[in-house]
Amino acid sequence: MCKPDSLDNDCSIPAYFSIDQCNNDIERVGYLKALALVFLLLAGQFVCLPSARALSLQTAEQLVRQNDFSSKALQSKSDALSESAGADRQLADPQLTLGLFNIPTDNFNVNSQPNTQLRFGISQSFPRGKTLVFKQKQAQWASNTQHRLALDQLAKSIQAVRQHYFNLYYQIEAQSIIERSRFYFTQLVDIAESFYRVGRVNQQDLLSAQLELSRLDSRVIELKTQEDLARAALSRWLDDKAFEPIDRQYPDLPALVPQQQIIGALIFHPLIQAEDARVAFFDEGIAIARQQYKPGWSIGVEYRTRFGNNPDGSRRSDQAAAMVKVDLPFFTDQRQDRRLAASRHQYTAARHMRSDKLRDLRQAVFKNYTNWLRLTEHSALYRQRLAPEADANAQASLKAYQSGVAEFTSLARARIAQLNVRLEALHTKIQRSIVHARLLYLAQGVSK
Repeated sequence: MCKPDSLDNDCSIPAYFSIDQCNNDIERVGYLKALALVFLLLAGQFVCLPSARALSLQTAEQLVRQNDFSSKALQSKSDALSESAGADRQLADPQLTLGLFNIPTDNFNVNSQPNTQLRFGISQSFPRGKTLVFKQKQAQWASNTQHRLALDQLAKSIQAVRQHYFNLYYQIEAQSIIERSRFYFTQLVDIAESFYRVGRVNQQDLLSAQLELSRLDSRVIELKTQEDLARAALSRWLDDKAFEPIDRQYPDLPALVPQQQIIGALIFHPLIQAEDARVAFFDEGIAIARQQYKPGWSIGVEYRTRFGNNPDGSRRSDQAAAMVKVDLPFFTDQRQDRRLAASRHQYTAARHMRSDKLRDLRQAVFKNYTNWLRLTEHSALYRQRLAPEADANAQASLKAYQSGVAEFTSLARARIAQLNVRLEALHTKIQRSIVHARLLYLAQGVSK
């Protein structure tokens, strides 16, 4: 059966199949059976199609959006803070008081004394100034911070999955390159054996050819190990999907915009917007600290019921009371002043942190964009010059060795160089795509 992951396999109709044979089959098994035979033959043409379950990079990204619990946790925190913002705007619950006052302790008779009262009251406190308004805004900014961090975490997870996916693609494709190169190294062994039998080469050439073939097996084992590690890394987001066959078509990434456009849009990057929200959060903290210089209020009313009767036999009249309490912020140097100063320091620290992270992102853009440009040039060099030159050198070395004008070591070095150039070309292409993925993360704010 033809394997879809092999570039050397041929999925065409076998050469030994002929029209005469098909006619004989029709006469022997009848019309219906012949149709079944043709159906099976046509179905064989699709054996080499990629598996429907092949894992593509686009599928992996979709799974990340579904299974990235880190970003979902941050979004849940954002939702919780958003709900808290609505609660922070509300006044404190009113307080209810109920008590029996001035009970005589000699006889505990509530009717014996005129000042014995049953009091029922309710009071409401009001915080200083517009403290509640600013607390609500502060909670909203905290919610916005977590929301932006959730977007940034999702973008980071997508970048990580892209990097692991490209690493996995390299390990698998490198194994294919080595397996396809085994033909040439096996050919070296066969040539060395035939020349050894006729005395044209010594035993060392034969052993060297066998050694190079064994080294290929060692490299394949190492690549399989790295493949398993890459799949294990992907399983953090993809679960069992990470261990399925991957799509052998080279993954595509969205196109990059110019470097200056990425830098100009960094202020809209989710990470910077999260820092902006944090700065605004501490700015509201300054406003809250300033409100503490204003008085706080509390009002209350009471209804007081008296027991017993007056000396003239009439019922003692009930009473009512109204109260107002006011905080007097006269001594502010050890409380309000210090809290205001602390809020200002927190605000300044948040601004410095925002500037530092923006600088880090700018540096990352410069570094990765330059690296991407150089890898693009390097990849083109491999494709246009190094790979064709390595192939030509290998063919020339083989002809020279067969003609007896070159030593076996020269031929072996040429084949090894050919293989290494192919692997290096693939590695350069993969590294360019990984850097491309990093730049896509840095360009999150471009579409804003």
